[in-house]
Amino acid sequence: MLRYCATRLIAGIPTLLLVSIFIYSLIHLTPGDPAVLLAGDNATPSQVNEIRARLNLDLPLWQQFSIWFSDALRLDLGASIYSGKPVTWLIAQRVEPTLVLSLTTLVLTVLISIPLGAVAAWKANSIVDRLCMAFAVIGFSVPVFVIAYMLVYLFAVEWRIFPVQGYKPLSNGLLTTLHSVTLPAISLALVFSALIARVTRASVLDALGENYIRTARAKGLSAPRILFLHALKSVGVPVVTVVGIGFATLIGGVVVTESVFNIPGIGRLTVDAITQRDYPVIQGVILFFSASLILINLLVDLSYALIDPRVKG
Repeated sequence: MLRYCATRLIAGIPTLLLVSIFIYSLIHLTPGDPAVLLAGDNATPSQVNEIRARLNLDLPLWQQFSIWFSDALRLDLGASIYSGKPVTWLIAQRVEPTLVLSLTTLVLTVLISIPLGAVAAWKANSIVDRLCMAFAVIGFSVPVFVIAYMLVYLFAVEWRIFPVQGYKPLSNGLLTTLHSVTLPAISLALVFSALIARVTRASVLDALGENYIRTARAKGLSAPRILFLHALKSVGVPVVTVVGIGFATLIGGVVVTESVFNIPGIGRLTVDAITQRDYPVIQGVILFFSASLILINLLVDLSYALIDPRVKG
């Protein structure tokens, strides 16, 4: 198992390298010069050139990348152009809100999508099935920011149940923190659960046609027992797989949702860095997200041994 984990982690390095090259090139090929923005409108060309030299922007692109990536391998992502603070420190300060929001979203997604997909499969081709799948289609089709603004209007502006925006850190108490991230977590969960509900429905439908389900019915077991204790056991692999794949969708939604709800997480840091053309922060955040996806996929692969006995053999 340890050898397998080490192999997968080593295999992730080329992926990070390719992602870094692509993003680094894309960012530096976009119009605009951060040195000009940093120097201001009244700066002289010599002052702009001095800033460019200090930031290594006067070097060839490949040389800039080689310096940055070699430092990144030592967990040194450079410093922000505008604040001067280390990028690793900026990311560390923003991890908690994003992590709390992501985990809350994941829990809500599982609680919504798996029962929804299972019931839709059990009542296949009925009005219940159509309503469940209509909910899934709407959740997957409507942009997350539209759902977010609707929830803010109803639950924050009209009914005043949840705050309009902001984040309360865990130091204020778990319940206070969860109260502050409920609306953004629901916004993301409605989108994320739509995908998992559809996969769960398809997997449960296949399981309901198996012989062991017919045997359970012949023994007189109740419908909920057959559905949740027998049929759902066989859908663990596809559901866990789609959760890992859909994590990329969740990360994209976090960027938008944190901006809508003014949550000081990594998504908000990304938006601010793009607006300011803060190259080191943008590159560091994208590298962090890429490493997170690789780690999530590794955990998904390792979880197969826990949910599928055939993998152990």
